[in-house]
This record gives sequence, structure tokens and C-alpha cells, in this order.
Amino acid sequence: MTKLIDLTRPLEVVKKETFPQQLMPLYRIISPEVEFVDHAAGAKIMGEIFNCGSSELPEGEGWAEENLQISTHLGTHVDAPWHYGSTCAGEKARTVDEIPLESLYCDSCVLNFSHLKGSGQGITVEDLKRALDKISYTIKEGDACLIRTDHDKFALNDPVRYHYPGMIRESALWLAEQGAKVGGTDATGWDRPFHVMVADYASSKDKKFIWDAHYAHREKEFYVVQQLCSLEKLPSSGFKVGFFPLRLTGASAAPARVVAFVD
Repeated sequence: MTKLIDLTRPLEVVKKETFPQQLMPLYRIISPEVEFVDHAAGAKIMGEIFNCGSSELPEGEGWAEENLQISTHLGTHVDAPWHYGSTCAGEKARTVDEIPLESLYCDSCVLNFSHLKGSGQGITVEDLKRALDKISYTIKEGDACLIRTDHDKFALNDPVRYHYPGMIRESALWLAEQGAKVGGTDATGWDRPFHVMVADYASSKDKKFIWDAHYAHREKEFYVVQQLCSLEKLPSSGFKVGFFPLRLTGASAAPARVVAFVD
């Protein structure tokens, strides 16, 4: 029997006044802006459509609905190569609607870096090799590699949630070169935290510190999935994951429902 495990972060509204001020640029990818239309408001809408009064509706109620304003990078989402640049490996980069579904249903493994929780440090090639050796797994063509940091366990307004370990250029490229097609993380971002990259660039003025893990994937097609959750519920390997984004034409990314299929 196959067990379905939801790896999608629930989307909930975070009050702006509770969100760390220094992290406010991230707010748009953390919290949706939602207008809740309740049953009473829905009754008014239906009254206009049907030219009827609320007394004609069950218990005087119309439908409920919500109006959303979101970033395509909100919550659990799939990054298309178009996000990293207009070209990938010398060709026009794919947008999210152009990614074949077959590439987003993958054999997967979990690499546990929860011991680096709260460090903000880079995950190196040697770190990846050690994690793979620990679970006796060899990456094969078309795999997804999921990076477990346990940063999904921190509250959305906790600054520590945003000081996660992340990939660097060399390790991101190494995964792609081994054959992996998808890289996922339960952290907010694939690279090291922005404040860490910004500090390194400010002190060195070396452009290699600017969004280096994402920019690495301009060289070889690779799909990044961020803000996963519940990776601790998965075995280390031997399962499949479906990463299925909204089909937004021409978009650099889209929110996705990500589900693991575990036998």
C-alpha cells in the first residue's frame, strides 16, 4: 500500500506587525494577502446574479470565496530555469509551464543536514558526498535530492527560520552533474541566506557570492523547489515525489502541491 506524505507548507496569513522588520523583503514569499469573502457577502453577490433575496438561499447564506494576491514564489514552489536567467546551457530557459510533468515525478532521496540547523553556512560537495555515503545512495539520472534542514519547524516570524544552511555554486552544480534534475529544501531558500551572501559580498566585493547556487543552474537545467516541510517523515530513499506547480504561462515559478509516494 502506498502512503501519501504531504511535503507542502500550509499557507497562512502572517500579521505584518509580527514579522521581523529586517526580513520584510521576504514577507511576500512567506505570507499570502487574502481577502476572505464570507457567506453573508457571498449571499449579496448571488443576490445580484440571481436577482433574489437572501431568504431564497439556504440559511440565508451564499458561497464563500477568497481573493488572493501572491508571489509566484510564495510558500512551497517550483523554480523554473527562467528564474535564474533568460538562457540555460545556451538555450532559451524554460518557464514553469514548459517543464515536462515527467521531470517533476522523481525517484528521491533525503540528505539530512539538520545538524547544521541555524548555522547559515554553505553545504559543500564534501558535505553532500558524506550525506549520500551515510544512506548508501548513488544519485541517478532524473533524481530529486531533498535537503533536510528542519528549518520548517521554526515559526514563520522567528528570525532563526531564515538563518538556514544552503547550497553554494560548487555543490549545486555537483548535484546536477551527478544526474539530479530536482533539488528541494525545507528552508526558505536554496542558496545560503541572503543576509549571509550580502555580508560576504560587501566585505569582499567578489561577485561569486551573489546568489551563486541559483546562478549555477544557468549552466545545466535543474529545477529548484523551496519551502518544503515534513522531510523527517520520509525514508532516506526508495520513494517518489511529485512536484506539480500551477500551470502559469510564462512564469518563472509557481506554487506547488508536493507529495511523496512511499510504499
